Formats: sequence, C-alpha cells, structure tokens
Amino acid sequence: MAISHHSSIVMLILLVLFAVIHSGGASLRQRAEARIGARAWRLLFAAASIPSAVVVIGWFLAHRYDGIRLWNLQGVPGMGPLVWIGTAISFLFLYPATYNLLEIPAVLKPQVRLYATGIIRISRHPQAIGQILWCLTHALWIGSSFMLVTCFGLVAHHLFAVWHGDRRLKERFGEAFDDLKATTSVLPFKAVIDGRQQLDWREFLRPAQVGIAIAVGVFWWAHRFIPTAAGMVRNSALESLLS
Repeated sequence: MAISHHSSIVMLILLVLFAVIHSGGASLRQRAEARIGARAWRLLFAAASIPSAVVVIGWFLAHRYDGIRLWNLQGVPGMGPLVWIGTAISFLFLYPATYNLLEIPAVLKPQVRLYATGIIRISRHPQAIGQILWCLTHALWIGSSFMLVTCFGLVAHHLFAVWHGDRRLKERFGEAFDDLKATTSVLPFKAVIDGRQQLDWREFLRPAQVGIAIAVGVFWWAHRFIPTAAGMVRNSALESLLS
C-alpha cells in the first residue's frame, strides 16, 4: 500500500504561511502602530494570526499520525508521565509570565518592553525553547513522519524568530538591548551557569503562572476530545479545500 505524504507537504505550506503572517506582522509593528495606533494594530494582527494558527492546529490534529510510523513508544513504562511533564514545562516557556494578559486583547495599550527577570534569566527567547521542548515530547509520543515534518517547520520558524526578535529589539532599544543580550542567553541556563545571571525564584510567583498551570490542566482534560476534533476537521470544508 502506497503511503501518501500529501498532508506533510500541506503542513509545511501552512507553517510557512503562518510564519509570514506572524513574523511578518511583528516586523511591521512599529510602523503600523505609528499609523493606526497600538490597539488597532494588535487587533488587526490578532485577526490575521489567530485564524491561521487555528488552521495549522486543526490540520495537525487531523493528520498527526499520517505518513510512516517511525517508532511507537506509547506503551513504554513512564513514557506518558514523561511526555506530560515535558509538555507542561514547555507551556511555562511558551506562555511566560512576562506577558501582560490584558494587553493581548488590547484592553490595555500594548507595549514592547525589555525584560531581564523571571524566565528571561533562563532564556532570552522562552517561546522558542518552549516550542522545541513541545516538539520533542510530541515527537516521542507520536513518532510519525508527519510529526517530524511538523517539528522541522515549527523549530525552523522559532529559530528564525530568535534572530528576528533580537534584530527588532536592537532596532527599538539600541544599547539597552545590548546590555540585556550581554547578560542573558538563548540556550536555557547558559547565562546562569557562566555567572551572568542569578535566579530568583520569587520572580516566578506571579498570577500568570497560576493561569498557565490551570491551562495545562484544561489541555490535559481536553486531550480526550482530540479524536472527535480530528474527525470534525477531516470532515470539514477545510479538509476538502486543502486536500
């Protein structure tokens, strides 16, 4: 029986489109805010980014086991808890407490800030680290060629975002960013190990972290509905359009 890799190709295309919308939008932020204001730009950016992310997630759920099953470790003792613990930690990096949650929906005026505390002491780009960790845990669990293609696209996007993010912060903050860069690292704990940073665990005790912990619990509970969600995507107009 021939194995089709069509869904993997579509996934790469969707990830590239999402990267263009998300990272491209980020590069336009300063000029766009000067023209239409920070709140209007945040809403416009969200209106483009969120639907594209939903499409990517939906396609992933529907096709995560496509292609070749390279390994199956789901029956290995301890693999389930390992994947869940790793995933929970990845969300602490993906959605760090440096976010002001009210700025996301533009209830408060969105602002770009330099942070040098909390999780930034561990990694200057926590979202990239969180995404890489998420990819590692889910690749272990799923083990399909489609999953590896998805991981390749996600990691490539976030590695680009590391460079792109540093570039944008340098343009905006100049020497202040140089000082931050000199005392932080992209690799987790590297700046701590070589003495440029010292962790203060009190900085991690923020309400946003409680919200993230609750979200992890909700995601764990919601995983039982993934087969249903995947079936809905497979039967949707989106599937027909992209197939």
